[in-house]
Amino acid sequence: MTAGRLRTSNMSRRDMLRLSGLGALGAAAPAALASCGGGSGGDGAELQFMYWGSTFEQKAMNAMLAEYKEHSNGGEVQPLYTPGTDYTTKLNTLVASKRAPDLAYLGGGVLYRLAEQGKLINLYPYLKKYPELGERLPYTYYWYGRNKLAATQTANEVMLLWYNKQAFDDAGIDYPPAEADKAWTWDELVEAATKLTIDQDGRHPDEPGFDSKAIRQFGIASNWNNFGWYPLVRSNGGEAVDDSGTDFVLNGAEGVQVFQDLQDLTFKHRVAPTPAQLATGGAGVPTTPRLLQTRRVAMAMDGQWLLLDMAQSNLDYGIGVLPKYQEALTVGFAAGTVAFTGKGHDDETVELYMFHNDPRYVDLYKDGLWMPLEEKFYSDQAAIESWTKNDAHPPEFRTAVVDYTLNNSVRQYDQSLKNTDNIAEVMTPALQQIQNGKRPAKEVLDELKPKVDKLLQGYYPTQEL
Repeated sequence: MTAGRLRTSNMSRRDMLRLSGLGALGAAAPAALASCGGGSGGDGAELQFMYWGSTFEQKAMNAMLAEYKEHSNGGEVQPLYTPGTDYTTKLNTLVASKRAPDLAYLGGGVLYRLAEQGKLINLYPYLKKYPELGERLPYTYYWYGRNKLAATQTANEVMLLWYNKQAFDDAGIDYPPAEADKAWTWDELVEAATKLTIDQDGRHPDEPGFDSKAIRQFGIASNWNNFGWYPLVRSNGGEAVDDSGTDFVLNGAEGVQVFQDLQDLTFKHRVAPTPAQLATGGAGVPTTPRLLQTRRVAMAMDGQWLLLDMAQSNLDYGIGVLPKYQEALTVGFAAGTVAFTGKGHDDETVELYMFHNDPRYVDLYKDGLWMPLEEKFYSDQAAIESWTKNDAHPPEFRTAVVDYTLNNSVRQYDQSLKNTDNIAEVMTPALQQIQNGKRPAKEVLDELKPKVDKLLQGYYPTQEL
């Protein structure tokens, strides 16, 4: 599974992240789903693992499951690789027909509903058997009540600033900072993006004659997903919903400033593109690695998961921390993996659960797609090197990602917020009005407040371990 995101066009790893935190591409696999019936229970039961992702991820997951068979002395696991935009619908159908898999990738909304219905294994009692389960980063847990643990994230992801080094060299400006305490201010980001934005005649937006309708290279690709704007709002001292989970506060001065600044990148400073300006031949917006590689953009705010593609490209890229307002912050997030109960082999299912995101057995950490869950992988030198000391991870990864995650990451607000699916249906089209430059940020956010307030039902609890 890919701890993922929302692309600005076609359903992709980002879209699936909005649904579930990880990634999906391609069409469904009906044959695999048709066979989904669960194990026979008891010793020797064949477990089933339903997941999505790229073909690369499929290969890595199947390799992990093959290694699990040896690790567990012959434990059989049937992989149910199910890419496609209707993953959640397919899973709901299996649950309704009592043919749920044993393990599955799943997003927060459905995850919490199934946990409250008693369909998922409560992982809390297993903390004694698996102490490492209790040593994960605090925001990676999905709690649904006191001593009720529905899941943890499958892996961890954070938001970063990616860039094309050659574009910076050509402009004669310094690379973005890779340390949180040196993060650019927003004004510094705009200044750099202005120098990096070039029209077909080589002019910049602050120069006479600049043609905003013929831009060859944009300075920055902003990110309008909730995991794109939320760390900026938090950096500015703001919040999306108050501590009670019942009051929408994104229309406060801090939130308004961030959204207006994002809009201004495109329509005032002319350094960031709209999705329409990036779309090519009806195929939608290219991936961030492709945009950087072709120098359609020089910088992009996007997730750590891009490292998998970046490391396999010939792009001379770099990683920086996000710009800051009051405090340098990023957001840690991803969907969860859930374990279904009621089949007579909960212990075996949890054994596989603990195995499936252990960096010792899954290449996706070393290859750059996933980040570990346990805190030691960000604080202990030997543990850090176990997944980052390789060609896929550039030198600045230690400060720009590992240290940044440990010291400057916060929980994504909607990971523990109730009724998120309905809230997203209201918020998404409203925020798109700001993104498209149709209305000012304050007007849209003020109008959005009473609509969201009616849907807010509080947060699910969090619990210290």
